[in-house]
Amino acid sequence: MSMPVHWYYNINDIARDFGGWITGFNAPKNRHPSSILTLSNSAGSGRTSWVSGGGASRPNVVGNVILHDKLKFWKADAGSVHYHQGMQAGDNTLNAICSLRVAQILTGANFTNVSCPEARAAVLADYVSFMTTPGTHKDTYAESFHRSFFSDWQDSRPTSPGKILEFAEKRYKQKLNVTYPDSQLDAIGCLPMTIPFVLLSASANEEQAVSAAVEFVRLTHPHPKVDKYVALYARALHATLNGASLRQQAETALKSPTLDAWDTCQQYMQRAARYPADSAERLKVNQNAIEYLGLACYTKGALSSMFYLAHEYHDDPRRGILANTNSGGENCNRGAALGALLGARAAYTGGAVPQEWKDGMQHARQKILEILADSTSSGL
Repeated sequence: MSMPVHWYYNINDIARDFGGWITGFNAPKNRHPSSILTLSNSAGSGRTSWVSGGGASRPNVVGNVILHDKLKFWKADAGSVHYHQGMQAGDNTLNAICSLRVAQILTGANFTNVSCPEARAAVLADYVSFMTTPGTHKDTYAESFHRSFFSDWQDSRPTSPGKILEFAEKRYKQKLNVTYPDSQLDAIGCLPMTIPFVLLSASANEEQAVSAAVEFVRLTHPHPKVDKYVALYARALHATLNGASLRQQAETALKSPTLDAWDTCQQYMQRAARYPADSAERLKVNQNAIEYLGLACYTKGALSSMFYLAHEYHDDPRRGILANTNSGGENCNRGAALGALLGARAAYTGGAVPQEWKDGMQHARQKILEILADSTSSGL
């Protein structure tokens, strides 16, 4: 849903480019009004202008190791190149596809405990194979954590599950043993690939579910702050999967020392409550809340925004998904995290994602059906 307006930082551009607020699937425009794709570092994390010293000599990861036919968009002379150039309405972004593949691997291998090292190794091996094989997806963009991972991976290029796990664990220790961790790894893009670990730990105790998510995210996002954010989200999702009130879980998260955003959120919630649920005025208040709490990718702000939306739309997946999309910014990864929570709660309240949205998904629909079949047959 959010893909065509991913990283629209001026929400008025959404209404201008699409003739009003988003209400369903759309293909992206070729031109993106807020794009900095051509400033992004195609050899690793961050932007090209941030690269200095030895990092400047690193070869391009984009075009050589991943995103094999997409480097031309990253190096285009004209700015404003859309991050998801050429994708179709209903297509999933790269991170969403990676999340689906995690679920496929975990359900297909029949792991009884997805927090075990073997599960992480299998997921990482599939991740490496998928990302380094040309033609496996249509997306143009890979965020910093992908580029950083493969910038380091390309030196030794391990491919077996055990060797990739060994590489990733060693890399985690090295990345944390630095004076200045890579701030681009402290981003809400850390959540999509952890979501299947929590979903498939729904019947396990909370600590096992949290451990499964945290132990995996350390291998893709080696940053000292990420563990606490993933743990906070994993606890909320696990509780919601087991029948807890999503509204209460969101409030608890926003009140936590990790986010400490409840007082601010209450001010916007009180304003929003003055207007009808489907009104333009209410949407505007919630858009303002997201802009204030955190429109960008950095985890604390983005997670605060996500839990704000989860609180406000705890019983209404359709409005929640559309409000997230039409708030712009990092709405794709924020939306993936929000969607999992709204979907988990909907199982208890009877709310549902509209059928036309399910039917409109391009490639994810069949994958989801396969994952559900595998999880049912394996008893997960």
